Amino acid sequence: MTEPWLQPPQGRAADVAAAFADAVPVIDTSRLRLRAPVLGDFPAYAEVFTSERAYYMGGPFTGEEAFADFCQGIAGWMLRGAGMWTVTLARADVPLGWLYLWKEWGGPEPELGWVLTVAAEGHGYAREAAFAVLPHALALYGPNGFVSYIDAGNIRSARLAAALGAARDIAAEAQMAAQGEPDLQVWRHSGTGRAE
Repeated sequence: MTEPWLQPPQGRAADVAAAFADAVPVIDTSRLRLRAPVLGDFPAYAEVFTSERAYYMGGPFTGEEAFADFCQGIAGWMLRGAGMWTVTLARADVPLGWLYLWKEWGGPEPELGWVLTVAAEGHGYAREAAFAVLPHALALYGPNGFVSYIDAGNIRSARLAAALGAARDIAAEAQMAAQGEPDLQVWRHSGTGRAE
């Protein structure tokens, strides 16, 4: 049985939730759809963030911490005009991962980030989703107005940031190191990346 706090709303509450979800921009690519997160996405989110897969993202989290992170990504839409998308296949509404354009707790700058489920790894979905969101990010924040925070050990994410046209910002990395994040790379997005 699903925990009561994970039950989707019913009746008028469901209508209100749907109206808020409709305000989140839907982004379609040839293979993917990026849409507003819904409560039904949380089990897949928790599977990622309560496991060792969350190592490069401050985890693994408890279930409660994963839910707080999930809610933070959704709340960003209301509080900051940008937040988290659930990434699905264009024709199958099953979560493959999440694309973030947010300013999370403790983050000094808006961030473009991505995470996939185990099953979605190795298909180029993160790249496709990130390139699809890049024009939206540039429209909101302008060139050099947002970053990707990437753990130094996360080589695949660093490669994707570079492909997106981002470059390491050594001064920002020094500031993060001074705040207790010595292994965090800061990739600043200029908007010069080109999808292949």
